[in-house]
Amino acid sequence: MTKRTQIVQALAEKIKNTINGSSPYITNLQNQCFAKLKFWDEVNDFPSVFVTPGTETREYLPSSFAWGFLGVCVKVYCKSEDNAQEQLEQLLADLETCIDNNRQLVYDSTTGYETTEILIASITTDEGLLAPYAVGEINLQVRYQIM
Repeated sequence: MTKRTQIVQALAEKIKNTINGSSPYITNLQNQCFAKLKFWDEVNDFPSVFVTPGTETREYLPSSFAWGFLGVCVKVYCKSEDNAQEQLEQLLADLETCIDNNRQLVYDSTTGYETTEILIASITTDEGLLAPYAVGEINLQVRYQIM
């Protein structure tokens, strides 16, 4: 398994196991977080979160050292007849808290590999256009050591 895949799976597992409705989190994902991509019209259980890898850039330094900067997309789907956008905003806030609390994340427990930092690059929503659905996206930049 590649480091890219391991990072995405570790992040999805952390989100799944952390955002369960207990303090400081409001939302209970009920284990609906996956390391794959689905679009909102394919989702049956709400709220749901899908984590996928994106573009990666590299920075090569002396002594055979290199940083990897992996873009990760976190798709968020909610559905409600009366307050889908409010649910989405609360889940986005919970995700932001989870990410901020886990900026260094172990993605390979066998070797002890961990991310150096995970930063939120952007947060966007559908702004209520898909009611009764609400769709959001968080773009992350994950920095980890390649060599």
